[in-house]
Amino acid sequence: MAGFTQVQRPVHPVLRPYVGDLSGYAYDGDAPPLHRGLPSRHLTLVITLDEPLGVAWPGAPVEKFDALVGGLHSTAVHVGATPSRAGVQLSLTPSAARVLLGLPPIELTSTVVGLDDLLGRPARLLTEQLREAPTWDARFDLLEGLFLERWADGVAHAERPEVGRAWRRLCASGGTIGVQELADEVGWSRRYLTDRFTAEFGLAPKVTARVLRFERAVWRLRRQPTIRLADLSARFGYADQAHLTREWRAIAGCSPRQWMAEELPNVQDFVPAWTAESEV
Repeated sequence: MAGFTQVQRPVHPVLRPYVGDLSGYAYDGDAPPLHRGLPSRHLTLVITLDEPLGVAWPGAPVEKFDALVGGLHSTAVHVGATPSRAGVQLSLTPSAARVLLGLPPIELTSTVVGLDDLLGRPARLLTEQLREAPTWDARFDLLEGLFLERWADGVAHAERPEVGRAWRRLCASGGTIGVQELADEVGWSRRYLTDRFTAEFGLAPKVTARVLRFERAVWRLRRQPTIRLADLSARFGYADQAHLTREWRAIAGCSPRQWMAEELPNVQDFVPAWTAESEV
């Protein structure tokens, strides 16, 4: 995209189970007026380098943040509505909520909160330091330093092993494994798995599977925008193109074609590193 800079750096090895690549972005001109934050397997952390960033759930007013964390969600959130043009943006795994932020991911599900509300003064200091740092590498060093401190204090607070294993298995399957099969693999009943999974992540296994399948379809459409929607539907397990369109409207709030027209030119929504390995 003309007038757009994106910089990435791999995160420290001990943080890789929790944090994707360190990413920075900057627009030379105004940022796109419309951007949909689509559901995925990740939580999102954004710290702006200039003005606060606006975020609005469908039907709700815009809230503005200098630094924010968005939890897992199953419907799109609108991002923008402010002059902010630069920041750092990270993808966090659900385990990062406990280990790096100090709370279970369910407490962030379907919501956006200020990073300073979670971490207090260290978050406010980090935002100030990032804005004063002269280079992207210096900013990434600051981010990494804070997370390494949090990691050293938080590893003991990880989720139950069975719940973590169920999440990873569901993600590895791209949402195609059935809940009963998942329960059998974990060694729990279907009902107990659903209860424990939902209590940890805030999304039930079936809802998570829908998000994962949608996420994979989005990934393919980004990289192959000329693909026929009927072929996209078949590739990712939708009954037909109409089924894909219904799911897209329910999750993204628009049809696939409308999303392509309005969103494909935008690259603010960075593609996390897992996609190259998990897409089939």
